[in-house]
Amino acid sequence: MNATEFLSLLARGEDSRHGTANRRNPTLTEHAVHILPYRGLGTGIPRVLHDWPDTRLMDDVAGNQFKVVMPRPHAHGAPEVTPEIARVVQALPVDLSRQELQNSLRLKDVEHFRKSYLLPALASGLVEMTHPDKPFSSKQRYRLTPAGRQWLQVHSDDDQDNQR
Repeated sequence: MNATEFLSLLARGEDSRHGTANRRNPTLTEHAVHILPYRGLGTGIPRVLHDWPDTRLMDDVAGNQFKVVMPRPHAHGAPEVTPEIARVVQALPVDLSRQELQNSLRLKDVEHFRKSYLLPALASGLVEMTHPDKPFSSKQRYRLTPAGRQWLQVHSDDDQDNQR
């Protein structure tokens, strides 16, 4: 099936966009399912369009090409999450003091914890102080920001998918 036929199929009821499986190469899929970790055979297009709704399917007849264009998300809004930051975010289901957080991560050295874990987590915008105007207060605790809760939600879903 060439790109024009494919786009024609999509235009007629858009079956492939909504989950009607259309195995375009049955010989390949008969063998591939036994040697590759396939799941959801025939559902790739609906899954792509669900996960990346801005995806564009384009038939470039002049260039004899079928293109799938997936715009990249803007990186300026997404913080870099190192494994250390991820551990801090995952350890904060509730507000914790520095000592409680450090203990939950099973880290002994205060300076290492502060420089490698706590300060980068605060700088990422995923974690915040409960008393930012009093960083050394004995009542100081750390909690997730809305962005931190969102990151945790997205990545806990990923962890559950990886366990299946």
